Amino acid sequence: MWNYRVATIWGIPIRINVSLLVFIPLLAYLIGSGTQIDIYAGIIDSFASQPVDVPALRTGNTPWIVGFAAAIGLFVSVLLHELGHAWVAMRYDIEIESITLWILGGMAALSRVPKEWNRELWIAIAGPFVSLLVAAGGYVLVAVVSIPNPVVLFVLGWLAVVNLTLVVFNLIPAFPMDGGRVLRALLARSQPHAKATQTAARIGVWFAVLFAIVGVFSNFMLILLALFIYMAAKGESRVTMLADLLDGFTAADIADTGLPRVAADTTVEAFGDRMLADRRTSYLVTEGERVVGAVGIDDVRNARQGDRGTTTVADVASRELPRVEADAPAFDTITTLGRDGGSFVLVERGGEVVGVITEESLGHVLALRQNGLQLKRDVQPF
Repeated sequence: MWNYRVATIWGIPIRINVSLLVFIPLLAYLIGSGTQIDIYAGIIDSFASQPVDVPALRTGNTPWIVGFAAAIGLFVSVLLHELGHAWVAMRYDIEIESITLWILGGMAALSRVPKEWNRELWIAIAGPFVSLLVAAGGYVLVAVVSIPNPVVLFVLGWLAVVNLTLVVFNLIPAFPMDGGRVLRALLARSQPHAKATQTAARIGVWFAVLFAIVGVFSNFMLILLALFIYMAAKGESRVTMLADLLDGFTAADIADTGLPRVAADTTVEAFGDRMLADRRTSYLVTEGERVVGAVGIDDVRNARQGDRGTTTVADVASRELPRVEADAPAFDTITTLGRDGGSFVLVERGGEVVGVITEESLGHVLALRQNGLQLKRDVQPF
């Protein structure tokens, strides 16, 4: 949401989040302010072949030029960082769905996270390695080449310093930052991937708390970063646990194959009475022998009280439902559950609906798996 596609590189959509468009002018102002120019000019002077002309950088609109050039250069550096992750991932035949630049940096969305520890390790360190190359390139240019333009000299030196800082910061073992993913990869050498994720995520939460505390007294951006790390670490831990529980199972294994059916022309009032009698909350909707949708208690609840005697199930049922093949991996299919407010996924075999995945059926399967019980894989569910 609020992401705009601006380019395509190696077939990867490059997107910019609206937060970045708001943040760049602010970042340009912060970089171009007199204090920041003085601080970074002093650092750049320590390795540059010539001193930074600070008075020239403060003349007229030059601070704004410096600020915007540095801010845009920073996010170009972040894009290169994410492309580093993407390039290595693609070498392992992992599809990159998109790269998004936003207020806190960049995110490369991988179609899947490799469970092989060495693959995740190389993918994780590729980004910081590219940032290190960018820092080294800026350092060499400023240290060796005579650059008469003070703006160009300052921006190149600033990018060298900031990229090196980002390398160090990114390698902090705060999952899901790059350092946290390196930590998970190393932990996964000697323990299951799910357990390694939980350990790395727990450490990430601790760092999130630390960043939040420091941010309260110093920098608001650290508070935003802390919130991102906390939510992402928790989310990654839940997703990995779910993937581990469903590993090796298909959509057929987690589908409810005994879901009752209700005729499309049944009134909502009569359907409500049936739900009370059956003590069920989800039904397939049929027209003749053909399954045309699904209906649940929420659909009945949303029907107007005075119209339930004339409104039919067909009027309130969900018809445009996602459909998956019976032998599709279970974890891949549940990503569609709840999308666009839906709560049903139809499972098909040979074009015929043979089951349905609901939050209730998924919850039942997960409860069994969490208690160490196996699904009866040797029994054909249909």
